[in-house]
Amino acid sequence: MAEFKVHRVRFFDYMPTAIRAMAFNHRTERLAVARADGALEIFNFADNYFQEKVIPGQDGRAAEALCWLGQRLFSAGLNGEITEYDLENLRPRYTVEAYGGPIWSISSNSQGTLLAVGCEDGTVKIFEILEDRIQFQRNLDRQKGRIISLCWHPSGTLIAAGMMDMIKIFDAESGRATHRLLVERGVGASKSREVVVWSIVFLSDHTIISGDSAGKVQVWDGLTGTLVRTHLVTKWDVLALSSSQDESSVVAGTSEGTVVQFQFLSSNVGPQDKEWVRTRTFKNHSHDVRALAHTDTAVVSGGMDTQLVVRPLLDKVEKNTQESAMRKIAFPHRSLVCCAKKAGLLLFQFPDHLELWRLGESNGHGSPGDSLPVKRKPEKLIQLKRKGEDHISCSAVSPCGGWLAYSTVSSFRLYRLQNNTISVTKVSRLPKDLRSAQQLCFSSDSTKLFASSCRSSVLVVDLNQSDCKYLHTLRPKSGSSQPVHLLCVSEDGKWLATANTDCLIHVFNLDKLKLHCTVPVYSSCPTAIAIHPTNSNLVVVHADQQIFEYSLVQKEYTEWSRKLQKRGLHPLWMERDTPITHIAFNPKNPAHIILHDTFMFCIIDQNLPLPEAKTPLYNQMTLRSLPESERIMHSHAFKICKHFQHLLCVRLLEDHSLVVVERPLLDIQSQLPAPVRQKKFAT
Repeated sequence: MAEFKVHRVRFFDYMPTAIRAMAFNHRTERLAVARADGALEIFNFADNYFQEKVIPGQDGRAAEALCWLGQRLFSAGLNGEITEYDLENLRPRYTVEAYGGPIWSISSNSQGTLLAVGCEDGTVKIFEILEDRIQFQRNLDRQKGRIISLCWHPSGTLIAAGMMDMIKIFDAESGRATHRLLVERGVGASKSREVVVWSIVFLSDHTIISGDSAGKVQVWDGLTGTLVRTHLVTKWDVLALSSSQDESSVVAGTSEGTVVQFQFLSSNVGPQDKEWVRTRTFKNHSHDVRALAHTDTAVVSGGMDTQLVVRPLLDKVEKNTQESAMRKIAFPHRSLVCCAKKAGLLLFQFPDHLELWRLGESNGHGSPGDSLPVKRKPEKLIQLKRKGEDHISCSAVSPCGGWLAYSTVSSFRLYRLQNNTISVTKVSRLPKDLRSAQQLCFSSDSTKLFASSCRSSVLVVDLNQSDCKYLHTLRPKSGSSQPVHLLCVSEDGKWLATANTDCLIHVFNLDKLKLHCTVPVYSSCPTAIAIHPTNSNLVVVHADQQIFEYSLVQKEYTEWSRKLQKRGLHPLWMERDTPITHIAFNPKNPAHIILHDTFMFCIIDQNLPLPEAKTPLYNQMTLRSLPESERIMHSHAFKICKHFQHLLCVRLLEDHSLVVVERPLLDIQSQLPAPVRQKKFAT
């Protein structure tokens, strides 16, 4: 493995926010996750759980509940608004005021024609789903207390609503309440303390399952309005429920951080007599489990500890396969760090501000593994607060450190930086086409800015001493409307490559300002792309961990790439559960490809033989402890280093030193509050 001087950066104190809600689309296998800062994330469960889209948040727009309607996504929140999202341009499409105070829950009928929301003022409001919007239709009978949870019966004729101390069943057509189910406060509970029905599930056989603040999961007969069974699962709150598509399993999330599974099983009396039985308890969270999704093969949970946990149900998957492994997704599958490699600067992106840091310097030289004494400590040069309510969606700093740009869904900002005097000057006159961007990238000579826009197009902006000028819009011929999530430019400034969530990779010739080629489409989404500085080969890594190398000159896969696909990647490489997020090249050795994911740093040496399937894929730290004869015997192309906790960024500077940005897991846990029972409502 090549030796580098490494800057280990641990002062990027990025902290993901709590998960508030989630919704799983069984048809498209997409999971929507809403966070406390208002951001929405879309995970593709059919593509190795890749986080393919992020819709940035907005002040005061945190979602309390999510709902899919076909491929349309809706949210509702305590601001009293219903929002539909534009999943192509990654922004809210429109918002509708419900006029019922804070909205606690949202649910759609199985026919996909109506949307119901539960409001603070005690109303269940029904909205009709139109082609390009929603339209208020009517209120159901108004109740005295707030409507906390909602669920439609699969027939679309009934709605079950969870309230304080009770559950109401409504006839969706007449709007009248047909049953009132009283929820007990529990043994020893104070008479003055109300029980909150946090979550509710309405099954095809008219069974209603509820979870409440007294720690109970209760099974009800919705036809007669009678209680069938009570399961006391915690001393605290049951905050979330979710059922499997075949309605044979229900999971409950608690404020103790546990997830409890119930299954509809035959009793000892006879096979016809089935009942809901508590079967499993999972403890994968340190704090409240606020949201759950039940897929065909796994339970997905999230909450206050910010992690998304995918827990496979081992009776639904083959054991000892990739699908049977538990996953914890703690950080975004995209980079929030940009490096000005010629100036030795790092730009950190937060939702509400940017931080620009100058890297430290060390004294002297040492042996591999030594920690060098620091001559100059890292220094925060600038903290730039964003304007407006919309959170930052993307940002970039130029390689020379002279330009800084960021975008929200509604505005774009460009600044001129003077590092000597540490001054920031806003560029006031921007091209009218440059209103917002989904990805940003500067050319290696810092003379051009590339900004991805709608329908996979890219704006090219020319930068002079203190101003900018629109040059051209690069458009692919494919007509894809999906957003560009990866953008890279070659060192010589000739090529620009883009990748979007339709798995399309386009390469543009910047000398001619036109499309050069489209890389053959592969079924998995690209997670990282880079263009080699000397041979103009495009290296692509996909969500399923496959690696391809494509010659931009020959417009075909390289011989090395064909050999790699013919041999097949090592099984241990394919079993990794975090995507590669960045690719770079070693200027000292053109055959070295540098890449990393959240836990692993790897150098691929194209001059060495590929590892056989049965060859141990040693960590470099382990390999160094072996005798030299064994090291030579186990030598192959994949040089892997795994002694990192959370790798957020690895970049190569102009002086060939390596910047490694880490986020220790212990710091994340220490910043979370102690688990507490929810005693009050947010208003």
